[in-house]
Amino acid sequence: LLTGHRPYRVKSRTPQEIERTICEEEPERPSAVILGVEEVSGIDGETRVTITPESVSAARADPPEKLRRSLAGDLDNIVLMALRKEPKRRYASVEQFSDDLRLHLEGQTVIARKDTLWYRGAKFIRRNKTSVISAALTAMIFLLMSAGIYLLPGRSQIDSIAVLPFANVSADPNMQYLSDGIAETLMNQLSQLPNLKVISRASVVRYRGKEQDPQAVGKSLNVQAVITGKVVQSGDNLSISAELVDVRNNRHLWGDKYTRNLADILVLQEEITRQISDHLRTRLSGEEKKRLTKRETASTEAYQAYLKGRYFWNKRTEKDMKKSIEYFQQAIGKDPNYALAYAGLADSYNMLARYDTIQPKEGFPRGKAAALKALELDDTLTEAHTSLGHARLFYDWDWSGAERAFRRAIELSPNYANAHHWYTSYLSAMGRHDEAVAQIKRAQELDPLSLIINTIVGRTFYFARKYDQAIEQGRKTLELDPNFGGVRFHLGRAYMQKGMVNEAIAEFEKSINLRGVIPESVGQLGYIYGRLGRKGEAKKLIEQLKDLSTRGYLTTYNIAVIYTGLGENDSALEWLERAYKERASAIVFLKVNPEFDSLRSHPRFRELMRRMGL
Repeated sequence: LLTGHRPYRVKSRTPQEIERTICEEEPERPSAVILGVEEVSGIDGETRVTITPESVSAARADPPEKLRRSLAGDLDNIVLMALRKEPKRRYASVEQFSDDLRLHLEGQTVIARKDTLWYRGAKFIRRNKTSVISAALTAMIFLLMSAGIYLLPGRSQIDSIAVLPFANVSADPNMQYLSDGIAETLMNQLSQLPNLKVISRASVVRYRGKEQDPQAVGKSLNVQAVITGKVVQSGDNLSISAELVDVRNNRHLWGDKYTRNLADILVLQEEITRQISDHLRTRLSGEEKKRLTKRETASTEAYQAYLKGRYFWNKRTEKDMKKSIEYFQQAIGKDPNYALAYAGLADSYNMLARYDTIQPKEGFPRGKAAALKALELDDTLTEAHTSLGHARLFYDWDWSGAERAFRRAIELSPNYANAHHWYTSYLSAMGRHDEAVAQIKRAQELDPLSLIINTIVGRTFYFARKYDQAIEQGRKTLELDPNFGGVRFHLGRAYMQKGMVNEAIAEFEKSINLRGVIPESVGQLGYIYGRLGRKGEAKKLIEQLKDLSTRGYLTTYNIAVIYTGLGENDSALEWLERAYKERASAIVFLKVNPEFDSLRSHPRFRELMRRMGL
């Protein structure tokens, strides 16, 4: 038998031996393994042997590629190139093959190279055109369907949400703090989610105790989803039901009911938060997942005391804020490492001092100490950074320190409306009015129905000397609640600067009727009386403020306001000096308050501003 390399003896050999010999010694020759002959037959006894190229190929035990397991370096590539079926990819001659072996032994670069991924891929496609096209079409259809499902309304990621107050359906109305607190905790936890706007508490509290249409609420608050819930406590048993609705199409996304022992409330809160997060289709990093279900305390008793403290703090009256201090202190007593309870304590002391219901030297230092303790325990606590900024702004007059605290709070939780609100106060005090407007508008987006935030929008325009916009905003806020005394106070100030004195007096009087005898309202009414020449009435209000000071109220700043209206500049500057020594919180706006424009050229006023760093 004659092949391309050597002759083989067929006689006295079995067909199997012939095929095995050719396969071993002629492993990868082109189609004419047998030179010039389509078929060769041999006789071994009575056996006729037929050998074709196909039979040789089929008889080969292993493909050449398996040689790679026992060859090292470029040697496997050299051998495989020598065995290529295609002439153009094979060595052109024995000499070229020999040269490549020599190059390999000398450690030089060889001609042989592995097949490229591109070549192998193209070869596979040529051999399997039908299968490849079918697979590609299937993949394309799958991707289009997946994209379509994801983009359908109700299936896309939700980017805004409101957590309505959970209904207290317990027999005991005193358990309202628990249902409010569970909803507020859920609200705060969801605020940690990236790219999700969560409406703040002040805008949703008006829906408490009312049956609501989720779609109507969503439209009013400009959100895509609404969470509702009910809480029932009976003895030590706690039952919570919650629902998540996509208000764009009124689609029920999720709902569940949980019944646990009251001692398991913290675990239950985490479970509900995780379930809602999953159904909001929010992708979270590992760190974000930890923050979402972060547990501030392991004590159920401390947590319940904290919820009671927040319940009373949210009422924002002097009596209730003092009550909140008791509960925050109880929470700290149950868990001395409860950072949120210290932050709540800081908020209570700060607000009491800010409202002039206790002396600044009694309130702000305590608030600052509580905020610092909270940050010592947890330096990622947004509420504590905000409280620290509040104390630095209104008491320490540490302008740069206050801004750092507010910016850090916003960095940690961009959805925390109070941080934007109080940062606005700082920016207004510094005369950075465009930035102040931007911040308070962001707070308004997060808490669109908050009466205090809508009021501060008007005050921000007032300090920027944009009185028409201040009046417009004040009127819009009155549409939300005509009985909110705070907005009537600030609306009266804008009317006064516009020369609308009758409207201003009416608003100040309504403010006093609604809020009681608050020093700032009395001071503004006395100021306008002084501007109108009604000196007797203005002086009576000064005496009223002095009487209030004997009962613990801070009135020095507001007495200075009335003397400014009367045009008695020396007396006004004297009382401003007293306000400076007492650290009256409203004095931080001295640089921008138009009520003191008549004093700005006075050397004593300029010296006072210098000492304050304004």
